[in-house]
Amino acid sequence: MKRRPDRGTVYSSEHGRMCPHCGRAVADCVCRKSPRVAAGDGSVRVRRESKGRRGKTVTTISGVPLPADDLRELAGELKRRCGTGGASKDGVIEIQGDHREVLVAELETRGYRVKLDGG
Repeated sequence: MKRRPDRGTVYSSEHGRMCPHCGRAVADCVCRKSPRVAAGDGSVRVRRESKGRRGKTVTTISGVPLPADDLRELAGELKRRCGTGGASKDGVIEIQGDHREVLVAELETRGYRVKLDGG
């Protein structure tokens, strides 16, 4: 178990990540102050997909370290920036059409480390 004198337990080998506010495992957090974020390497991945979409092109953004509510809000702002539709499903933002350049530039101005993924 790792401890920080100013924050208490941050990781337990038995429970994983610990909430610094209530002291419980993040999965069992009762205070809901610790954000539920996607695990990853810290990079936001932007890729163009058309497989399984009847030939329609969709730009997907994954690995954004935000809770679900904030991710949905970011998806709305990115859709408005591109002037198109989209969705936020299972931690992945989908934007209709190929808008990789615009999205990479926008995410970088927001302070994210962005990588183009795929072809």
